[in-house]
Amino acid sequence: MLHNPHTEERLMALEIKSSYAEDLLEQLNQLVYQQQQSIDALLAEVSQLRRQMPESGPSAERNLRDELPPHY
Repeated sequence: MLHNPHTEERLMALEIKSSYAEDLLEQLNQLVYQQQQSIDALLAEVSQLRRQMPESGPSAERNLRDELPPHY
């Protein structure tokens, strides 16, 4: 079908590029999946911490000395 060596070289180069692009796409998909898993875990942790907070809110029984950085 293809008898032109230049066309065959171009086709080979395109196939190689396509292969690399498919591999990169798979890696990126895996990374997005892992990041979503991390986001979901963090959201669950924040939700759990919010449930553990006292009903009166975070400002109840706060001492200003507790707010100072450790070097004071």
